Amino acid sequence: MAGFHASVPAAHSGDVAQPAEASRFRGSAGDYWRLLVHGAVLLMLTLGIYRFWLTTDIRRFLWLNTELAGESFEYVGTAREILLGFLIAVAILLPLYSGFFLLTLGLGAWAVVSNLLALLILAVLGQYAAYRARRYRLTRTVYRGIRFHQTGSAWRYATCAALWWTLTVLTLGLAYPFAQARLERFKMGNTFFGDLPGRFEGSALRLLLRGLLLWFLAVVPVIAGLGAFLLGIDWSALPGAGGEDLLNRLEAGGLGHALVYGALAGAWLLLAIAILYPLFQAMVLRWWVSGLRFGDVTVTSHLRTAQVLGLYGRCLWYAFLFTLAATAIVGLGTLVIGTVTPELDPMAGEVVVTLALLAAYVALALGYSTIYQATVRLGLWRCVVDSLAVSNLAVLDHVSAAGAAASPVGEGLADALNVGGV
Repeated sequence: MAGFHASVPAAHSGDVAQPAEASRFRGSAGDYWRLLVHGAVLLMLTLGIYRFWLTTDIRRFLWLNTELAGESFEYVGTAREILLGFLIAVAILLPLYSGFFLLTLGLGAWAVVSNLLALLILAVLGQYAAYRARRYRLTRTVYRGIRFHQTGSAWRYATCAALWWTLTVLTLGLAYPFAQARLERFKMGNTFFGDLPGRFEGSALRLLLRGLLLWFLAVVPVIAGLGAFLLGIDWSALPGAGGEDLLNRLEAGGLGHALVYGALAGAWLLLAIAILYPLFQAMVLRWWVSGLRFGDVTVTSHLRTAQVLGLYGRCLWYAFLFTLAATAIVGLGTLVIGTVTPELDPMAGEVVVTLALLAAYVALALGYSTIYQATVRLGLWRCVVDSLAVSNLAVLDHVSAAGAAASPVGEGLADALNVGGV
């Protein structure tokens, strides 16, 4: 979303204009569907290599169709430089992964410590890569012939992010608003449109108060369920038995009732994520966009929660239809393979079945990903852009060009570590 961070803030006009007059997204959903479907087919045929070109096409589509005061944004990055950055990143990560693997083999009983250390290093490296990738995308984002750019230490940001995310986990999410506010201030404080500095003014306390009810509904029942699960077990009755006696001890230890509490806690967690996450996402997006500043240019979002819920509802409906179609196709394919394989030798038959299963898995994964991209991702972009109200856009008339194009290595690292974004 780093590119999204860059393009939205500068995208607005004049003195307190209406959102529809300030900015709009004029891209066609049909064109975007065709782009994604074409890309999904080529991803299968190229074993995923085409993703660098697909990512570039997606960014060009989104940037070009995001219009502000009659002028569009422009994405000037290329697929080749993203591919080059990825190859450099792989050359950096391979020795690191190899070192972790050899260290785990050599430590024996200390392998768990080694794995935790590797996880910590990769977490920090992922945040470093995300910050560098944001820098790359900003310097490839142009508006009125002037590029965005970013300064600041990526290592400092990565350390800060790792500490804040650790605190967020330890507080069961209560530190999230403060973590987001602090990290956004760091990013926006080092973000520029030409020579115009950015900043972030979102209030962490305000976000906490707005989201406190959602946190209570999502987290407290899960904690209560897990507590009931742990307290419902008579731990002294569990150890020291085997066979049928073990089953008796488990029953005497209250494990059956405890598992019910655990299952209810897990079910509620999944239900809360499905229902409450769209509400949470809409709230955070409004808060984030309304905190963006570039000089005297201020941004406000009037994004409605119902819009976000509608996007997820549409995604689920399309996913359901796709599942029905995929089930029919897989069933037909199973009949065909079942007819063909008996005519082949066992080895060839196993190869055919394995390839068919692999193709079905990849096709399903790409299908669901395409549906999500075309409904939720595109829908959120459109809704946010169309909901914006901006003041003091005339300040942008006096901005001078500044900043140089950043290296694509950060983008490559983010891709290799799976922490990249649009």
